[in-house]
Amino acid sequence: MSNTYTWKVGQCDRTLATGMITTLHYTVDATDAERTYSVGAYGSVGLEPAEDGTMVPYDLITEAQCIAWLQAAIGGEEKVTEICNALDAQLVEKKTPTTGTGTPWSSN
Repeated sequence: MSNTYTWKVGQCDRTLATGMITTLHYTVDATDAERTYSVGAYGSVGLEPAEDGTMVPYDLITEAQCIAWLQAAIGGEEKVTEICNALDAQLVEKKTPTTGTGTPWSSN
């Protein structure tokens, strides 16, 4: 079983007069196969204006559509894979840490 990735859009910035979404603010959460560890990333991406006749009315836009737009806007499948790989590396570090913090005289 592999890691699970959940993309969410937390906010859409838009032009009020037209309803055109200009910026998407998103998170990506990754959970390991055992559901023991989780990590996340966040970002925002600007969208190009919709072409004439292709704009979806604001009140009809779904989160799934926004996720597709943001993934395309950040660089498509290549960038999505890069983000997932970075999250995978963070999960590995959580499972088998290679660094630590603290002081030698403290038991914690």
